[in-house]
Amino acid sequence: MRTDPVQSTRRQFLATTGTALAGAAIGFPLRSSVAQEVRPVPPKGVEVIYPRGRVPLSFIIDDSTCLVNIGHFCTPQFLSCYPDRPEYQKDWKKWPREIPDAFVREFGEWCAEHGVKGKYSIVPNPACVGWMDRELPGWSRSELQSSLKLVRDLMLPNWDIHPEMITHTRVIDLKTGRPFDEISPATMENSYPREKKSVDELAAYLAYALQILKNCDLPCEGVTTPGGFGNLVKPELSLAVQQSVRDVYRAEIPHFFKYVNTGKESTEPTIEHLSGLGTDNVNLTVNIPAGTGDWFGGWQGDTTSDWQRYSNDDATEGRMVDLIQRGEPALMLCHWPGMYSNGTKEGFNSFQRVVTALDRRFRDQTIWMKLSEIARYWAAKELTSLRAIDGGFSMDAPFAAPGFTVKVKGRPAANPAVVAGGSTKPLRKVSKRAELVAGTWLADGDSTIACFDLPRGSSQLKFAQA
Repeated sequence: MRTDPVQSTRRQFLATTGTALAGAAIGFPLRSSVAQEVRPVPPKGVEVIYPRGRVPLSFIIDDSTCLVNIGHFCTPQFLSCYPDRPEYQKDWKKWPREIPDAFVREFGEWCAEHGVKGKYSIVPNPACVGWMDRELPGWSRSELQSSLKLVRDLMLPNWDIHPEMITHTRVIDLKTGRPFDEISPATMENSYPREKKSVDELAAYLAYALQILKNCDLPCEGVTTPGGFGNLVKPELSLAVQQSVRDVYRAEIPHFFKYVNTGKESTEPTIEHLSGLGTDNVNLTVNIPAGTGDWFGGWQGDTTSDWQRYSNDDATEGRMVDLIQRGEPALMLCHWPGMYSNGTKEGFNSFQRVVTALDRRFRDQTIWMKLSEIARYWAAKELTSLRAIDGGFSMDAPFAAPGFTVKVKGRPAANPAVVAGGSTKPLRKVSKRAELVAGTWLADGDSTIACFDLPRGSSQLKFAQA
């Protein structure tokens, strides 16, 4: 059943109570800062490594939605707020108003063929043009429905869908469903809010966006922030993500994309607002940063790609190369108009060169993952308790994780096996890392690497030493 966000129970509750404890009302703890709980520490000589012993790759696409070219429609609205900024004084009327489904299909099919996975935004009411779950003026209802179906059929298997807040331009008054009359940085989502907001207020705004995508039958386990959204309320935003995604979608492991780490800082995800560890009600938010800037066609789609900043043609230089060689997650960022490049597809062509180069050199060392898959793996990696027992280890996992991979000092006397739910599953030996998949193990020097699908709850890795 479709739900009108304007009539949502949660939003009405917040509207009538102001700073009411909506988080407590739906059963989630309210905290004013990122919570820290004691995390389990693996036994000496045991390390949980990346899935299948490979560096995670992902492609984070911002400013995407159905049909609407965000670059075309956002630019004049930003100009109204920031009339002195040259970036917004471009001849946007010459840019196409639409990024057609034919391009979505071309992009999605190429990525599927080459194993590329990542995150694809669907802005619920892009630049106030229209509502994804209702009408999109300028396009027929059948065109909108066809576009949504294409996303569900083609993109969903390999891409997470995120709202990028409600409009990506004007802040929506949740009481009316319309933009605020005032046009200022305080009423533009890219710089909202300009003052402190409670977790409840932020969660209501996120939930409004999420509900629209739910009405479109699009699953979501996370959100993307437009520009500087939430810069002044970062701890509250993280908890609001947790509460809103769980409230609307009942997602087990909420995550979000906001930050870009392009320096020497780690690009590994971080777990925030963790509570309930050791119980059946573990709450957390996974903060997943990108590791590159956008060096393709830009958010307006009017710049020439500087694609070699990601990787050159032989994958010997570039930020993605550096991250892979450092053994850090390599999450590449772009904006959807920069893929289409106002019809020239120059950004997409450059992206293909980067992916092809990375695949040629690092195919056996990397693994493409959706952001939700990365979030799940990091939650299991950081929070699974491993304890030495006779002939192996016990594992207590708050979350299941496919391809869970551990490296253990020493060599086994026999094939390792996973014991769970009363059954024992021996792992098959492989001869090199490139062959590691779930259900296998590898002798790696004086250590052993075991890869298996980790079940939620209690299990054992039987690992008798030689």
